[in-house]
Amino acid sequence: MDIVRHRRWFFLLSALLVLPSLGALLVQPSLRPGIDFTGGTALTIEFETTIDATEVRSRVEGIGHEDAIVQALDDRSFFIRVGELVPEQTDADGNLIDAGGRAELKAALASIAPVDIVAVDSVSALVGSENVTNAVIAVVVASIAILLYVTWAFRRVPSPLRYGTAAIVALVHDVVVVLGTFSYLGKFADVEVNAMFITGVLTVIGYSVNDTIVVFDRLRENVARYQGGSLPDLANISIRETIGRSLNTSLTLLIVVGALLLFGGPTIQPLLLVLLVGVVVGTYSSIFVATLMLVAWETGELGRGLSRMNPFGGRKSRTA
Repeated sequence: MDIVRHRRWFFLLSALLVLPSLGALLVQPSLRPGIDFTGGTALTIEFETTIDATEVRSRVEGIGHEDAIVQALDDRSFFIRVGELVPEQTDADGNLIDAGGRAELKAALASIAPVDIVAVDSVSALVGSENVTNAVIAVVVASIAILLYVTWAFRRVPSPLRYGTAAIVALVHDVVVVLGTFSYLGKFADVEVNAMFITGVLTVIGYSVNDTIVVFDRLRENVARYQGGSLPDLANISIRETIGRSLNTSLTLLIVVGALLLFGGPTIQPLLLVLLVGVVVGTYSSIFVATLMLVAWETGELGRGLSRMNPFGGRKSRTA
């Protein structure tokens, strides 16, 4: 199968994945941030009897939390996210002055039916803003480190910087598609992003680059073995020799992720969703984006395509 010859179709498929993702990210809010990024309190509660989510939401809003998010986990359990709750206040002798927002929330819910607060997670707004900054820095530093490493690792092949750049393009491709997917999930399914989401994105970056390096490494071996061969032919041979390994590895990982999604708890669900999307897209990009872009760059197609897109380039002005 001559995959390289059909590279324009794969580039078109990538455009059909990336452009809708960018469109979703441009529509505000781009993502639905969790309390790790905005600050607030998240509670998991469980009633002793079956309760309707509408009634729970009504009681929470009734004590001043109009922007609260209430999600049913089952007939009796709910996930509630509110702003920062007023802490419990005591005097110098340790006597309770104000029971605080958590006690007020539990009292409001207990008026429906006996209830237990199973889990509580609180993050201040200041810590949330720091998490956003740290997340952006982590992704940027990881990208720069990958570019430098891949360029150094392939320094003995012609144009090693192209290998590093192609790996970064595939990486950006994967991150944009993952972010776009979560943008749609946030808009239509109220899926939030939190610190586990960032962990998942960084994991996808590592997985994508690892898969890309497997193909590039085989290409480097074939360049040395078949000296004088054209890069498109050598790239096609390298893809055919590594595609089985990449697909088998990804399929095995997807089976594990799927099992954890079915039987794991809600705490790791954002991480698993990122891995589910990222592994599929990362496997695709390492074979059909990074390597094929390298070929397009070598044959001059990339430069000609950019010239056509540049309204000020590609044509020489005529003088009278």
